[in-house]
Amino acid sequence: MSDLITQCLTDALAGIRLSKEQRRRVGQVRELVQGEFKARGKELLDGSFPWENMRQLAGIGVLGMAVAKPYGGSELGVFDTALVLEEIAKGCYITAMAVLGEVGTQTRVISTFAPEHIKRQYLPAVCAGDCVLSICMTEPHAGTDVASYTTNATVCGDKVILNGIKSLISRAEEAGLFVVFTRVDGRPGLDGIGCVLVEKDTPGLALTAKVHTLGGENLHEVSFTDCELPLDHLVVRESGLKSLLSAFNTQRCLNPSISLGLAEGAFDEAVGYARKRKAFGRSIGDFQGMRWKLADMFIGIESARWMLYRACLSANPFPDALLAAMAKIRCNEMSLAVTSEALQIHGGFGFTDDSVVSRLYRGARYGTLGGGTSETLRDLIGKRVSSGFDESVGISGLAEA
Repeated sequence: MSDLITQCLTDALAGIRLSKEQRRRVGQVRELVQGEFKARGKELLDGSFPWENMRQLAGIGVLGMAVAKPYGGSELGVFDTALVLEEIAKGCYITAMAVLGEVGTQTRVISTFAPEHIKRQYLPAVCAGDCVLSICMTEPHAGTDVASYTTNATVCGDKVILNGIKSLISRAEEAGLFVVFTRVDGRPGLDGIGCVLVEKDTPGLALTAKVHTLGGENLHEVSFTDCELPLDHLVVRESGLKSLLSAFNTQRCLNPSISLGLAEGAFDEAVGYARKRKAFGRSIGDFQGMRWKLADMFIGIESARWMLYRACLSANPFPDALLAAMAKIRCNEMSLAVTSEALQIHGGFGFTDDSVVSRLYRGARYGTLGGGTSETLRDLIGKRVSSGFDESVGISGLAEA
C-alpha cells in the first residue's frame, strides 16, 4: 500500500479503537491478499472459483466469521466481518464475493433459523471451506420485487415439495447447500415468503443455464422440479420475510465493504502509477489536474468509509436499515467513480486485462445491483425521511445509530 493509504487506514482504525485482535486479523488477511491473491486475480476472470484462496482463508478462520463458536466459528460481528471483506477486495474482487457467500445472509439464516442438527451438519463445513453456500433469491421476472416470487414450497405432511426457477445465482456449481427464498403454500404477497434449504444432490434440482459476468464470475439459472425436502428444511415459514430482511441488512453493510475495498485498491494503484509515470519531463502526479483528481478520490473514499463503519457499528445483531441503506449507496457509487478515475489515470494500460485497476473497475460495477439496488434503497430512505421526520429535533432524529 502507498504511505498515504497506510497512514489513513491507521488513523481511521485508531479513531474507532480497534482491539489488538482486530488489528492482527486485518494484517493477517492483508498479507495473504497482497502477497498471493492479487497476483492470481487475472486467472479467475474466466469464471473459475478461487478454491486455493478460500482454503487459505479458512485456515486463518475467515470463513467462520458468521458462525457461532460451538460450530467451529469465531462469531464475529458485522463490523469485524466488513473489515476483512474490505481488505480482501483491495486485491481480488472474485475472492471477496466468494467469501461474502460464506459470511453473509445465507450463513446467518442458517445460524439464526435452522434446527440444531442442520447447524451441526453444515456450519462446521462452512468454517473449514468444505461447504459453499448459495443464496437463491432473484427469479427470471422478479428481483427486488419479492412479492412477485412464484417459486413455491408446498407442505405435505412431514415433507416439503419445492417448485420454481431462480436466476443469476452465484456459486451454484460449487454449492453444497442452497438457501432458497420461496413462497410457502401459495400464500400471496410478502407475508407468504419463507426460506428452505436444499442440498445439492436433491432430485429435481438442476442448473439449467449459465452466464458469465463483467466481474468475471459465472452465474446460473437453478430450477427446482418437485424437489422433496424434509419438513425441518423449511427454516422460515410464511410471514417470515421481516426476519429475513432484518438479516439482509447485514448484506447491505458487507456488499459496500467490498466496494470500499475495491476503491482503496484502485486508489493505491493510481497513486503508485502517478508517481512513477513520466510525461513532459516529470511525474504525472506533479500536475495540478492529477493532484486534484487524486484528492477527490481520497475524499470520496474517506467519507464513504465512515458512513459504512457507522452502519456496521449499529448492528444489534443486525444493522440499522436506514444507516445500512445510506452506506451502501454511498460506497457503491463512490467505488464506481474512484475505480473509473484510477483506470483513467493509467491511460490505455488501465484498459487491459493485465491491469489490476481494470479488474477492480469491473467488480465495482456490481455493487449497485446486488443486495438492493440504489434505486430501491433511495426509495426506502425517502420513505423514512417523509414519514419519520420530527420537526422538533430535525435531521438529527432521522439516523440515530
